[in-house]
Amino acid sequence: MEGLAMLRQLIGQLQDLLHLYGSPPPPLPPSSPFHLLHLHQLPHPFYDHHRRWCFPNINETSAEDYYSLVMAAGKSGNCKMLEPFKPPPSKRSRKERNRGKLPGSTPASEVMDQEIWKEFPEDLFEAVIARLPIATFFRFRSVCCKWNSLLESQSFSHHCAEIPQANPWFYTITHENMNVGAMYDPSTKKWHHPTISFLPAKMIALPVASVGGLVCFLDIGHRNFYVCNPLTQSFKELPARSVKVWSRVAVGMTLNGNSTDEGYKILWVGCDGEYEVYDSVKNSWSRPGSMPSNIKLPLSLNFRSQAISIDSTLYFMQSDPEGIVSYNMVSGVWKQFIIPAPIHLSDHTLAECEGRIMLVGLLTKNAATCVCIWELQKMTLLWKEVDRMPNIWCLEFYGKHVRMSCLGNKGLFMLSLRSRQMNRLVTYNVMSREWMKVPGCVLPRGRKRQWIACGTAFHPCLTATA
Repeated sequence: MEGLAMLRQLIGQLQDLLHLYGSPPPPLPPSSPFHLLHLHQLPHPFYDHHRRWCFPNINETSAEDYYSLVMAAGKSGNCKMLEPFKPPPSKRSRKERNRGKLPGSTPASEVMDQEIWKEFPEDLFEAVIARLPIATFFRFRSVCCKWNSLLESQSFSHHCAEIPQANPWFYTITHENMNVGAMYDPSTKKWHHPTISFLPAKMIALPVASVGGLVCFLDIGHRNFYVCNPLTQSFKELPARSVKVWSRVAVGMTLNGNSTDEGYKILWVGCDGEYEVYDSVKNSWSRPGSMPSNIKLPLSLNFRSQAISIDSTLYFMQSDPEGIVSYNMVSGVWKQFIIPAPIHLSDHTLAECEGRIMLVGLLTKNAATCVCIWELQKMTLLWKEVDRMPNIWCLEFYGKHVRMSCLGNKGLFMLSLRSRQMNRLVTYNVMSREWMKVPGCVLPRGRKRQWIACGTAFHPCLTATA
């Protein structure tokens, strides 16, 4: 009876295997003692594509016959107790295979041979570093004096100029630390907090324009201008202006050529029509002329909207009459365009993407508020809506008094949306039409989320000098 129980267990395990795999075991040779137990096929009307396998009924035969069969099979080694079912090994994903490994660890066979790499060509070395992510600059610059001196190398500057321009970064000022900046890298979705020591102590300077990797600052008293590269700390305080204007001014910035090596220009303009242009090559301010008579004064400039630059032309938004005022930095020509704004619009600002003039603003009707994007039609000089924030995001604004600020308007927009109950930062990519939420800005070794006061977009460039 003990052999019969063993046989029943064996047949039960075989049935489990057939149930799991859906196919019969391989046929046994006639010489096998277990050949008498070979399964026979039975047709099944409902499963033509499967094979049904039946086992002989043990109860119909004497236990002694099967006992002798099992004992003979055991002696020959052809009949073995089946192990519990183990599923076949499945292919693991790369993430699972790498789980538990230290980041950046490499097998012993991949260790860089110092004898080989010390002969790495110098010109190729600069080309490799120029293609590293900008965020790695903060680490490799402190490796050695030689690496730090790359920033002054003319050949390294040429390599950097060959790299296609990536998405802009954002330089912002927070309410809690007005004299400390915070930079956001959208590619890594991380905030950086550089120590900018060039500004005078206790002076509040706000970022008002940027070009070629440089950011232009204006102190809160509208007296002094500063230009710097936030990545390298290259800094310059501009000479005093010849016109003493202490009221608010709009500021724009353009390049003389393809990079800051050829110089840059800065324009400020006031509501009374006064304006000046700074030329970095001459390191001086000049008054190219006066505002033409066909432009209505005073200019009702929208100071919430930063200027945009397309080629050598700057565009400023005005509210009365609604439209745009432009200035060509090469020809010195002013123009005014009357462009009615969309209805129910507030907190709107100019933006640009690959030569197209865009408009970003809040569209409010009844208690519903939504962020919308428009593009200026050059033939009709009318705004055409091209996108808007997803409705599920806009539901958060329902019934709230929401204010919006545009912190960056160069192809990738950063928008600050706030009310008494919330504070949100989002980015919008014009080309991919993608909305992304920005993680909160938290100072190093701090926990409190910072409120962004103002900011500007800039294209990070390691070789841009003020």
